[in-house]
Amino acid sequence: MAEVYLNGEYLPLSEARISVLDRGFLFGDGVYEVIPVYGGRPLRLPQHLDRLENSLRGIRLDNPLDRGQWGAVIERLLAAAPGTDQAIYLQVTRGAPPERDHLFPVGVAPTVLVMAKPLKPRAPQIAERGVSAVTLEDLRWLRCDIKAVTLLANVLLRQASADAGADEAILVRDGLAQEGSSSNLFLVKDGVIHTPPKGQLLLAGITRDLALDLAREAGLPCVERPLPVAELATADEVWLSSSTREVMPVTRLDGAAVGDGLPGPVWRRLDTVYQDYKARLRRGDV
Repeated sequence: MAEVYLNGEYLPLSEARISVLDRGFLFGDGVYEVIPVYGGRPLRLPQHLDRLENSLRGIRLDNPLDRGQWGAVIERLLAAAPGTDQAIYLQVTRGAPPERDHLFPVGVAPTVLVMAKPLKPRAPQIAERGVSAVTLEDLRWLRCDIKAVTLLANVLLRQASADAGADEAILVRDGLAQEGSSSNLFLVKDGVIHTPPKGQLLLAGITRDLALDLAREAGLPCVERPLPVAELATADEVWLSSSTREVMPVTRLDGAAVGDGLPGPVWRRLDTVYQDYKARLRRGDV
């Protein structure tokens, strides 16, 4: 039975419990991270913990564990299935005060949850046919750089894309394409990779940054700039990236083909170096 870490204890998932007064449950008052693990080795763990720290700072909550403690918890959970591909989920909320109140509670310990599950391999059809997306108006709050558990808007947008027969929604605010409902956004035009710059209106994706680093190492030019949504319709390629889904080519957007309707050559080059990076990580060469 899967073991989880909850507030200093390791116990079976079926026995893990939190109070109904937990502020994560009542207010969505908490943050989270998802960390892919290849061959038992977490991908860019320091960067994920940096982002966790930034998210906690954004909601004015002290980090309950130091780097060594986070690492020890993750290492123990991974040891249950050594050398495998997994996904680590960790969540920190403002805890469970004795009564419901919007104001921050005083003297209440945060709730800390960490768990691991098998990481599904990428479906072969993604590399063969790509994925589909639709553009939708971004109805989220103005601090999308905080990886908060308050994901109702993302859920509604993702469901709207599924209702439209698409795999993901690309979110548009004031005429600019920002990111997906649970992914970062890229487009390719004339061999150049473009992606929106970091800021409060999108999440600074760890996979996004890795993709840019690998692209530059491979000699692929990259530009970070605002992306008018109209440019998506004339792009040669459109991609989406996330920690557990890697970098995905979008081959249909709003019902129309992107480029020739197949994963493009720049994506194939990037995917080759990305898969090589994963192989090196599994070997311990990264």
